[in-house]
Amino acid sequence: MDIRKLKKLITLVEVSGIAELEVSEGEESVRIIRTINQTGHSVLHNTNTAQTIRQSVTSTEAPSMITPIQKRSYLSEAGSYIVRSPMVGTVYLTPSANASAFVEVGQKVHSGDTLCIVEAMKMMNHIEAEQSGIVKAILVENGQPVEFDEPLLVIE
Repeated sequence: MDIRKLKKLITLVEVSGIAELEVSEGEESVRIIRTINQTGHSVLHNTNTAQTIRQSVTSTEAPSMITPIQKRSYLSEAGSYIVRSPMVGTVYLTPSANASAFVEVGQKVHSGDTLCIVEAMKMMNHIEAEQSGIVKAILVENGQPVEFDEPLLVIE
């Protein structure tokens, strides 16, 4: 199951307020369990990888709406759309060493266009535009290591 599908499933569990979700796809399956612990933290467990994702909440009950932690792009105050790295890895602005960049400053992009690639654990993850607009800034350099949630590009 690809990382984007896992992210969407985690977001679904957070937003819907359901306690548990199990999905099987071919030979792969994933179970995501959401609990609220005594300190008021929402805890998501992926039983396949034993990773835990924590997000602070203000009450000990499941909130009706949590901002999805997987959607790391948002609208800033100025209306610019900031594309953020969904993972730790190395960002590539070109598909190969001698190729031209996926996008350049001033270029119009459409929803679904590939903006860059983030390599993590030898997996090439294409980062796509979630909305149409014009690239106002590229905040990283080709081959640069990036952190989770680090701004990559600005689209207006």
